[in-house]
Amino acid sequence: MESESGLSESYTIKGGDFSNAGSISTKVKKTLQELGIPAHIITRTAIASYEAEMNVVMYAEEAVLTLNLTPQAIHIRIDDKGPGIVDINLAMKEGFSTATPKMREMGFGAGMGLPNIKRNADKFELSSVLGEGTTYDIYLYLDGQE
Repeated sequence: MESESGLSESYTIKGGDFSNAGSISTKVKKTLQELGIPAHIITRTAIASYEAEMNVVMYAEEAVLTLNLTPQAIHIRIDDKGPGIVDINLAMKEGFSTATPKMREMGFGAGMGLPNIKRNADKFELSSVLGEGTTYDIYLYLDGQE
């Protein structure tokens, strides 16, 4: 859906749906490619959105990912319904993971998801309420500045 101020699209991510994991971040990438966004920004956006999407698949019941694009920035917001994050500072540390043995068997749970989001975003805000869910706000600036 396009508006005068930019583009906005929303997608639902289902928790536990490993067979479709990554499909939403692939759609985001394709949309940005079609709009002619520079490749280096698309790559960073795809990595950040994939990592966030995987956290939803692994830990939440479901989420809505909203892609907002303006002439100045890409903003990805994910609102999930899930258990929430007990300690955000700890969760942001490279190598920290609460992945189950089954998730690890599938190749997930290295503890790099949130650090990879932070590394690829120009701005990353994470908030969480235990028993309710987590909100990710990921920003990438198209002019290289905030």
